[in-house]
Amino acid sequence: MMGFPILSLITFLPIIGMLVILFLPKNQDRLVKYTSLIVTAIQLVLAVVLLANFGYSSAGVSDQSTFQFVEKFRWIQIDGVSWLGTVKIDYFLGIDGISMPMILLTAFVSLIATISSWNINKSVKGFFMMFLLLDTGMMGVFVALDFFLFYVFWELMLLPMYFLIGIWGGPRKEYAAIKFFIYTLFGSIFILLVMIGLYFSAQETLANGTKVFTFNLLALMNQSNYLDSGILSAANPHNLRLIAYIALFVGFAIKIPMFPFHTWLPDAHVEAPTPISVILAGVLLKMGTYGIIRISYPIFPDITRDLMWYIGLFGMINIIYGALVAMAQKDFKKLIAYSSISHMGYVLLGMASLTTIGINGAILQMFNHGTITAMLFLIVGVLYDRAHTRGLDDFGGIGVQMPVYTGFVTVAFFAAIGLPSLSGFVSEALVFLGAFSVSSIRIIAIISTLGILLGAGYMLWTLQRVYLGQLNEKWNTLSDLDAREYVMFIPLTIVIIFLGIYPSAMLDIMNTSVNTLVNFIANNANSISLLSGL
Repeated sequence: MMGFPILSLITFLPIIGMLVILFLPKNQDRLVKYTSLIVTAIQLVLAVVLLANFGYSSAGVSDQSTFQFVEKFRWIQIDGVSWLGTVKIDYFLGIDGISMPMILLTAFVSLIATISSWNINKSVKGFFMMFLLLDTGMMGVFVALDFFLFYVFWELMLLPMYFLIGIWGGPRKEYAAIKFFIYTLFGSIFILLVMIGLYFSAQETLANGTKVFTFNLLALMNQSNYLDSGILSAANPHNLRLIAYIALFVGFAIKIPMFPFHTWLPDAHVEAPTPISVILAGVLLKMGTYGIIRISYPIFPDITRDLMWYIGLFGMINIIYGALVAMAQKDFKKLIAYSSISHMGYVLLGMASLTTIGINGAILQMFNHGTITAMLFLIVGVLYDRAHTRGLDDFGGIGVQMPVYTGFVTVAFFAAIGLPSLSGFVSEALVFLGAFSVSSIRIIAIISTLGILLGAGYMLWTLQRVYLGQLNEKWNTLSDLDAREYVMFIPLTIVIIFLGIYPSAMLDIMNTSVNTLVNFIANNANSISLLSGL
């Protein structure tokens, strides 16, 4: 669309940076850090260029002609493989209003995490090489439109995240890294099995009229491409669509993480270094909900509609369970980790509504939670760097000693609570508006509002215990923010306040695509149900 492959560039630029770092002298730590900073800064500039050239009226979802910045060519082709015929895998990239916010979030949070990595002094080259590899994996997930390519990027993140936690983490880093790896790999196996099942169930018609099995996500969304004998075809009397949907959903739910697959997250957060916690909460958790919206919903619209109540139920459990467990924590970082589980429940609740307003709220919550929780983990990191403890009962009156820092803390805490005029309020309000408008999940939405009260409880209690009251004399030598920390906090604060005041800046990007998705699910769910009943 722009005359050059900007999606490939924004995706693989970190790999180029990783290769540059590979050939830098081992003792040039500052040069390594500045290289990573330049790469992530350029990536953010490219994301802004994408936004500046983005067509807000383009629908995307299932129609290739309405995706933007499309790059497509044959990546792998094997001819004459027995009954399979031609095996074809495309390098297929493109974005719409659902993926554009996630690209902005990934680029923005990656830059902030790079700045927060400045005090990493152990194996600096290795850390930043793994960090940039992780960046490519995350960005690739949000631009891939071929299921095989999507899966490659999805799996690519496992290796760097495992080492980033396992080498640069805390005292129990090996345990946390292995637990993260096993949980995520377990979910990936389900995704792989469903991907193979879909491949053998549908055929795409090429330009020359040849029909071939396909990984093309847009072709898999078109039920007319499915073979009657395909194991995941609605016309197959022995179809396994329900089992496939649940397996795919579980694979994505582990990454969210959705109860009861959440137990890897607190351990990973507590042991991970601060910048990796920022990336983990800011971007990686969103990949699970993005996968459900991008793949599960449009490929299985009939089952999505039938199971919407259960999706809302698990959203409610996430909201209330996560908030209750967060309230019981004495470790600052673990409290924020459980609050992430709670706030991702709002995303599930909005998605369960299958309404434009609810899914808009869910995607906006994904973006807003990414910026707010990134700021919360940076807040914990700043305090830990100075005090070398995260115990909530170890502090008191920090606001007197560190007033500027406490000002940023207040913004982040009240944004997490959902205070009007801050970004968290808008997305949560849209989620509840969407959920309340659907009679089948209205009771779930009503019960879920308890999460707002619980969230205010643990956030205000933490604010009071750590930052207010009489200063604990043990901390009367703590210094306030330095210049690097200002650079971390100010952009996040600006985004949180700006989207709280003017959320349309983000909603206008996604609205057309979300409308198209909602209509696509409604129309195709009905047609598949009729077909299944024949």
